[in-house]
Amino acid sequence: MKIVVAPDKFKGSLTGMQFCDLVEEGINEINPNAKILKLPLADGGDGTIEVINYYLKGRTINIEVNNPFFKPIKASYLFADVPKSAFIEMAEASGVKLLDKSEFDVKNATTFGTGELIVDAVSKGAMTIILGIGGSATNDCGIGMATALGYKFLDVNNKAVLPIGKNLIDITSIDDSEVNPKLKDVTFKIACDVTNPLYGNNGAAFVYAKQKGATESEIEMLDSGLQSFSKVLDSHFKVDSQRVKGAGAAGGMGIASHCFLNGHLESGIDIMKDLANFNEKIENADWIITGEGKLDRQTLSGKTINGVVESAKNHKLKIAAFCGSNELSEIELNEFGIDYVDSVLDKADNLDDAIKNAGKYLKILAREFVVKI
Repeated sequence: MKIVVAPDKFKGSLTGMQFCDLVEEGINEINPNAKILKLPLADGGDGTIEVINYYLKGRTINIEVNNPFFKPIKASYLFADVPKSAFIEMAEASGVKLLDKSEFDVKNATTFGTGELIVDAVSKGAMTIILGIGGSATNDCGIGMATALGYKFLDVNNKAVLPIGKNLIDITSIDDSEVNPKLKDVTFKIACDVTNPLYGNNGAAFVYAKQKGATESEIEMLDSGLQSFSKVLDSHFKVDSQRVKGAGAAGGMGIASHCFLNGHLESGIDIMKDLANFNEKIENADWIITGEGKLDRQTLSGKTINGVVESAKNHKLKIAAFCGSNELSEIELNEFGIDYVDSVLDKADNLDDAIKNAGKYLKILAREFVVKI
């Protein structure tokens, strides 16, 4: 029997790797001859770097870069020598996680540090860079990142502007004469799970800038800057930036990645499945076991499990879901494509017990699964 174990994490309880190991132990206690293939997944959120390193087997690179307000900080990314690949999270250099809430000031924030991470990876010979663009403190449409790569953004007097969000409205042209020539040889995959346009009511500023410290008037100013700068982008790169799906992600880093990096915007789970050679490795499996902390309506439109179910359907494979808790009805589960479900909370005394002893209960779920199928 071939069983593929492909979970997301149980947030606050178990990592994806721990899930795989515990399920393997539980299955082998009942059926030691079962062939277990562990393919942990993630969607770009917390824990993604650990899962990516499971496949890349890279090393952590630590360098000094600029934070969102041009102050030096230490930031890290993952680099694998074989193949020449890097995984960079923009939040490491340009994220809200670097700031106290009192420091949030999105109009003056920059993605320059993210660009510095990219430059370092390119200098080390990276031929593929996976860039995660979640958790930003910025709304500069990626001009900070691009400045680090050699782009210059000029005002009406042909002078370079400081690459921050409030200066987008002053940009009238782009000078790419000094862009790092190595960039054209690098393939960029952009982990982007939102579809917001660049500007307007559903754009980067109106949807996300408030939680990054912007006032109502600042949101309108930033949106005007995005609209103005989009015309410059459209002219220079021959694109229709407002029509690019996900252009408004991470304060405009979606369109910035598309234009300045020639990057391909993909869902985080699709990038992870590609990295794991998931669709090839699950062939001829008897079951796929997946899981996450909570099965609910968000799961139906969401990320890791949705990606696993999609692949399982394409291969006509049965799928089981082990979760912390389950809020979906049997009808919803059947329509979604899950053949078997069990939850830790059904075994535990209460929620606190479920969280503290998730590993113990997960092994029970795995043992009972093997007995029932």
